[in-house]
Amino acid sequence: MIEEKKLTPKLIVEMLDKYIIGQKDAKKAVAVALRNRIRRQMLPREMQDEVIPKNIMMIGPTGVGKTEIARRLAKIVKAPFLKVEASKYTEVGYVGRDVESMIRDIAKIGVNMVREEHLAMVKQKAEETVEEKLLDLLVPPLKTAKKGATPEEDAEKQKEERDRFKETREKIRKMLLAGEMEERPVEMNVREKQMPMVEIFSGAGMDEIGLNMQEMMEGMSGGRTKRRKMSVKEAREMIRAEETSKLIDMDKVVKEAIEKVENSAIIFVDEIDKIASSGKSQGGPDVSREGVQRDILPIVEGTTVMTRYGAVNTDHILFIAAGAFHMSKPSDMIPELQGRFPIRVELASLTQQDFERILTEPENSLIIQYAELLGADGVDLKFEKDAVSEIARIAFEVNETMENIGARRLHTIIEKVLEDLLFEAPYSKKTAKTITKAYVVEKLSGLVKDRDLSKYIL
Repeated sequence: MIEEKKLTPKLIVEMLDKYIIGQKDAKKAVAVALRNRIRRQMLPREMQDEVIPKNIMMIGPTGVGKTEIARRLAKIVKAPFLKVEASKYTEVGYVGRDVESMIRDIAKIGVNMVREEHLAMVKQKAEETVEEKLLDLLVPPLKTAKKGATPEEDAEKQKEERDRFKETREKIRKMLLAGEMEERPVEMNVREKQMPMVEIFSGAGMDEIGLNMQEMMEGMSGGRTKRRKMSVKEAREMIRAEETSKLIDMDKVVKEAIEKVENSAIIFVDEIDKIASSGKSQGGPDVSREGVQRDILPIVEGTTVMTRYGAVNTDHILFIAAGAFHMSKPSDMIPELQGRFPIRVELASLTQQDFERILTEPENSLIIQYAELLGADGVDLKFEKDAVSEIARIAFEVNETMENIGARRLHTIIEKVLEDLLFEAPYSKKTAKTITKAYVVEKLSGLVKDRDLSKYIL
């Protein structure tokens, strides 16, 4: 991983280019926003508090890469990332989730992320303990000597037993490390986890109460344990979880996570256009749209939200909003919220050439994914260049004549092309399959011509 200070906007764009085709303006905007965060960390403490992130609004049709740009951006710097849909929130007093739940969710993601980092640091130490505890289950420790024996007899007998015990333990250790004991049954004490007798319903504003109530109900069983029989493989997982939890300091994890969330989290608010009202309708579904905007406003402006891990300040969280804005426009949102998304970028619809590049250029392209999937079954899958061009042409044509769902159309098309191969594999021996233009046409031409059928299948 590249050191944060060395991440220039140009380098960030290059890293995004490995996974996302086109959309230069959007990549440039997020790269600058990310670099500004890094610059802020270099400033004196007093100045850091004054520099607020410039939130971004992405405008463009579905399937052009809005979510992927934000997600990949977060991965570059290992920042906590959350995608939410604005349409699932409602004004206070209506049925739906309250907007503060997005901060509670990102706090949980941050804690889990930092916890994983701390677990990785203590993994080696935990594995040593796990090995010893498994050996204790397989070769129980020696019992104390029985009363009545003379000291000389007792000492000699104990020495023999200890030598035999060490020899057996080392023999079992070698078998354990070689993976020969995985299915051997062992008995161990496990902590009982009592499930709540009542179901917790979490409605608007009740998310945190629901979680805390469930924790309380689970804790009512106390520290009771019961004897359980399981395989060495299962026992290893249970002991590993228990030992790693003992080695990490959760107070330190939570403190670090909250700091990480407050300074580097990215929240992607999708379907922001669904809560923008043109002002023509004053009733029905529109009744709470402006209310949702007013509820989201303080979160984006900067406020403090109480979570189960403590207070989280949202002043320096980067918000990226996105929407197609087919039925409305950004200016239909309340002026205060518009002002909180000062950077606007428009994402272009994808062309046939873009589809060809999407199929071949990214490190995680669909063609590579399907080649790897079938490779696991001993099938060497290859696509001819003409076949890729034909898939791109059909995807573009279907998008133009029906609903435009962007690059997601490629998933549907390529799945239909490879349907028989995916069904028939694995074969009795390793085999090579080449997808030609003629094969693609054979699989799809009928569907593309039959408009009514393609509406349901493509």
